[in-house]
Amino acid sequence: MRLAIALALASVATPALAATPDQTAAAALKAAPVWDGHNDVPEQLRVRHKDVIAQFDFRDTTATADAANDQFAMNTDLTRLRKGRVGAQFWSVYVSTDLTDQQAVQATLEQIDVMKRLIARYPQDLALCTTAAEVERAMKAGRIASLLGIEGGHSIAASLGVLRQMHELGARYMTLTHYKNTTWADAATDAPKYGGLTDFGRDVVREMQRIGILVDLSHVSADTMRDTLDVAKAPVIFSHSGALAVTGHPRNVPDDVLARMKANGGIVMVDFAPDYISEEVRSWSASKKAEAARNQAYYIGNPDGAKKADADWLAAHASPKATLAQAADHIDHVVKIAGIDHVGLGGDFDGLGSLPTGLEDVSTYPALFTDLARRGYSRVDLEKIASRNMMRVMKAAEAFAAAHRGDAPVESATTF
Repeated sequence: MRLAIALALASVATPALAATPDQTAAAALKAAPVWDGHNDVPEQLRVRHKDVIAQFDFRDTTATADAANDQFAMNTDLTRLRKGRVGAQFWSVYVSTDLTDQQAVQATLEQIDVMKRLIARYPQDLALCTTAAEVERAMKAGRIASLLGIEGGHSIAASLGVLRQMHELGARYMTLTHYKNTTWADAATDAPKYGGLTDFGRDVVREMQRIGILVDLSHVSADTMRDTLDVAKAPVIFSHSGALAVTGHPRNVPDDVLARMKANGGIVMVDFAPDYISEEVRSWSASKKAEAARNQAYYIGNPDGAKKADADWLAAHASPKATLAQAADHIDHVVKIAGIDHVGLGGDFDGLGSLPTGLEDVSTYPALFTDLARRGYSRVDLEKIASRNMMRVMKAAEAFAAAHRGDAPVESATTF
């Protein structure tokens, strides 16, 4: 009896072994799988297969590199999504900004269609979702919740009617611009034209929030971000962006906007694009472009000479590599300025020509969460980053739309 009591007391007095970073990350991702904000598989289906996917095997895309057509091996498939503990995914139905308005609308419809067809082909693995409740049910059933996000306001051809119909088809976010300005909003990577949003752009934001399409501020200029936050009554998202203070690329979010995320309730989902997360890569990319422009001018009329000069420069200036740790640095900064409730992940897989070391495909999310655990993030913190923050944002946006369901639609005149 005395021995039993002594053993019991010893077990109480001996502290439990602390979880390792690997264990903390694994527990967090089991409780709250990753909800990724941006993946470009639909673009790859269009570019590689012209949206004809009868022979496309989404279970394994590791052997899809095509050097002759300058195509990398795809970063995403069902096997690697499972390994990466991805439980929900916004699929980007991006189309080129070089299309006319009507072409962009048609192409976006086709991208929505091809992604719906792909999701339907794998009912044991994927579930088309349009609400937070559907995402929760899909995750609980062990299926990857699949949502559609429009990347670029050019996809609605400056028409609120088209916007509303995109919502009816299942689109649940729209990025206000892509690389170029729209006719109503400035992009981050184009010459400023409006100083942010036009009056019509403000109406677009209002109508998006009224009907329940998340306003995505990735790709927009800093002034467009600020104008949008002045108008927004529901949380906004950045589906795939970094922190400007860490890497000075204009696609990233300045600190004053990060600070406003607290009041807005929104989320910044950190991108893995090397130019966005690594100042060294950004600087190298700028130097490469500058050298190419110099060679074009220097070897005018001699394209072979310019091509050789480009190759010689590349041979002498190896590209630096972005790293998983640098992606984590951006998460750290967003948390520092906006808070732990306002950060998520938007890897941009299958939309990038190269990826950071350690984040080569969608299977690598657990490694990132292990690194974050080593930095001191708790299991609760990691669950928020993985998907709980995005779930909160979507529920809040849905609640706002429900409360304003009776409001009259914002109307605008047709343009033709």
